[in-house]
Amino acid sequence: MLSYDRQDNLSALTPRPLTELLACPGQLEQQLGAAAQRRHYAAGELLFAQGTECDGLYLLLTGEFARSAQRREKRLTLGTLHAGDLVELAAVLGDHRHNYTLAASTDAAALVFPMSVLQAAFQEYPPLRMHLLEELGREVSRAYGLVYLPRKTRIRHPGGGR
Repeated sequence: MLSYDRQDNLSALTPRPLTELLACPGQLEQQLGAAAQRRHYAAGELLFAQGTECDGLYLLLTGEFARSAQRREKRLTLGTLHAGDLVELAAVLGDHRHNYTLAASTDAAALVFPMSVLQAAFQEYPPLRMHLLEELGREVSRAYGLVYLPRKTRIRHPGGGR
């Protein structure tokens, strides 16, 4: 189990800069950059819907975004995402289907790295896939810390509390 007691463990969970995550040989890096598409969204507009085919990796540039999912016939609100967040690592690295729905809460923009270009880059330079898998692991660890640790601290009360 992960230990969150030490400060150096927390620094290992911070997101890596995009330039580090997408670092690859010069020509391939240029291809990724040239293929990236800037997309603009109006407030309320969907970026993608849960279960649909993933068209790429999203870097949120401006605005706020609402994430939700349908689970066991219930709609769950999964929280807000902000500019700077990298979105859909699991879909890009997994079955290529969106795991949740993402909508712009405000007027917003995102940069999309198309799936076809990413797949070609993974074939040509396998460490790129590993960089993104490592980031997905950090993302899961951060989410675990946000969900699990607050519950743990509510349960443990010194002196018998609640």
